[in-house]
Amino acid sequence: MKTLGVYTEDFSLYHDILKTLKKHKLAYVLLSSPKNIPKRIGVVLTSKAESREIKAQKIVSVDTFDTVDHAVDMALKKLTGKKLYKWVFIGIDPGERPGIAVVGNDMLLQKIQVESPEEVVHTIRRFLKLYPSKETYIRIGHGSILTRNRIINSLIPLNVPIEIVDETSTTPSHQMGRSKRDEEAAAVIALLPGGRVQTTLPLKPTRGAIKNVQKHSRHLTEGRYTISEKTALQVLKGEISLLEAIEKEKSKN
Repeated sequence: MKTLGVYTEDFSLYHDILKTLKKHKLAYVLLSSPKNIPKRIGVVLTSKAESREIKAQKIVSVDTFDTVDHAVDMALKKLTGKKLYKWVFIGIDPGERPGIAVVGNDMLLQKIQVESPEEVVHTIRRFLKLYPSKETYIRIGHGSILTRNRIINSLIPLNVPIEIVDETSTTPSHQMGRSKRDEEAAAVIALLPGGRVQTTLPLKPTRGAIKNVQKHSRHLTEGRYTISEKTALQVLKGEISLLEAIEKEKSKN
């Protein structure tokens, strides 16, 4: 299978491209010259100015996109050569740092862990553009109920069928790092049918969930601050992030 190539002498751009490729866990080859591109390179990521020097069929000028993530998405689309998939399943392992995986026509296309539940909708919106299909389903694990419901409610406006999947048997070996486990679980969830979501879901935090957020705020500030129950409730509902809640608590003092 062909892979991505990276060529640029712009150090800042080079750093941003590699950071994004590593975040997405994508294979790539660093090219030392714009000429004689190896046959195994399917797409070259570069700058607009340097693209004129490169003797390759498929080029993505990263600095012409609004973000490096979008440029890499386009490079992947060119690399796979797929214009329309028969079906695409997007799996989500819910949690404070959700794992997301995309499976299209029996092939794992991408897996990633995002930084917060609020990032899920933006990431999936990108994936829907990147991997158009005749049939698309979003499947999410049944655990982390409050976070799961927040994610589902944010996805409903996309008008893509959403299913809640029993994720009991999806957790991979604990020998893996947490990030990799969440991504692998999302890939399994993508392939499991579940119950269809019909409407927005309730956000009813339990006392235990509120106390857990307060405990987490103490842990992050090494015991210096504990956010109030009211602020913890805002965090659980996705109205503010935990870091924003801690800053709010600091400003009171």
